[in-house]
Amino acid sequence: MTAVPPVAPRATTAGRTKALVLATTAFAVNFWAWALLSPLGPVYKELLGLSATAVSVLVAVPVIVGSLGRMVLGALTDRYGGRLVFGVTSLLGALPVVFLAFAESYPALLAGGLVLGMTGATFAIGVPFVNAWYPPERRGLALGIFGMGNIGTAISGFLTPWLAAEFGRATPFFAVAVALVLVGIAFLVLGRDAPSGGAAPAQSFTARFAAAARLRVTRELAGMYALTFGGFVAFGVYLPLYLKAQYGLTVADAAARTAGFVVLATLARPVGGWLSDRLGGERVLSWVLAAVFACAIVVSFAPGMPLATAGFLAMAAALGLGNGAVFAILGRAVPAASVGSATGVVGAAGGLGGFLPPIVMGLIYQATGSYAIGLMLLAAMAFGAFVYCWAVLRPAARATTPDPRTSET
Repeated sequence: MTAVPPVAPRATTAGRTKALVLATTAFAVNFWAWALLSPLGPVYKELLGLSATAVSVLVAVPVIVGSLGRMVLGALTDRYGGRLVFGVTSLLGALPVVFLAFAESYPALLAGGLVLGMTGATFAIGVPFVNAWYPPERRGLALGIFGMGNIGTAISGFLTPWLAAEFGRATPFFAVAVALVLVGIAFLVLGRDAPSGGAAPAQSFTARFAAAARLRVTRELAGMYALTFGGFVAFGVYLPLYLKAQYGLTVADAAARTAGFVVLATLARPVGGWLSDRLGGERVLSWVLAAVFACAIVVSFAPGMPLATAGFLAMAAALGLGNGAVFAILGRAVPAASVGSATGVVGAAGGLGGFLPPIVMGLIYQATGSYAIGLMLLAAMAFGAFVYCWAVLRPAARATTPDPRTSET
């Protein structure tokens, strides 16, 4: 793998822990903000008389912006450091949240959701920020713990509707706005960039982004993350509809089972990083993709609820492990000065990977009356990714330094 400069001795254990706690907390709060509109979709549908398509667009706008915005924030982090970019982005994220608290028309909601997307892009800030604090042999676990901040989506699913129902529709927006301001100030006051002693890159955003995108490892990991994180996001969004249509579950039961899927995948993420530190990320990712392939085959036959539950939970664990493995590989294989930009590319691929499958599943179900074809497509993609990971990524990881995948192709 590419040699990465060691973390400076001044990066003490206390400093690393503080940086990790700050980043994970800020990421969770920003992800709660990013997911504010989705749980309130039914409320807006009834309040404004929206169609199902209009609600889908409303929910999708922050997802798309948050996915593409990762490329910008990742490059900015390489240039200005995670402390400044995370703090300022969190503070700015409070503005659309407050705006949405007062929005009472569909165009206003769309405009607010568009700007709200920046909160979902903060993932690309935290990865290079945390990565710089830890030595290579501990980065997988550290980045996996940071990635657990995506639990903010589950927090939003539980708390946002409850706060809106109990205290008024604007309440969750005000609560999140306050939380964003607090974590933004905490980052600016208490946060520190890792004392690596390296100079900030002088290239423009376009040059840094292009350089990161030209790395073969960036493109490979973007494809893998589109499958692992994209699968996590897609099932988090679409699983309630699937369970209700396929098994006749109530809305509450389907939502509870989906929450279990999300929580298990989130808890598995640091485990994937930890295993990657010890066994190699490429090996862990290969096992993960094989498991996703097997689980997708099982659930595509719509087995009884006990077997389906086991299949989906096993898939959740595999996807979470895969998410941790991807960034364990990235933290070691990508040159230190390009981690933010590469994270932006890979993170954007993951976000977009979660946006497209629900649309495809819906179209297939509408055309055939069955979800089997869509789940078989997932199995086919997982199998292809497994073959590539086993036959190409693993041998490349064992090659001598420098890693051939960090060459421009």
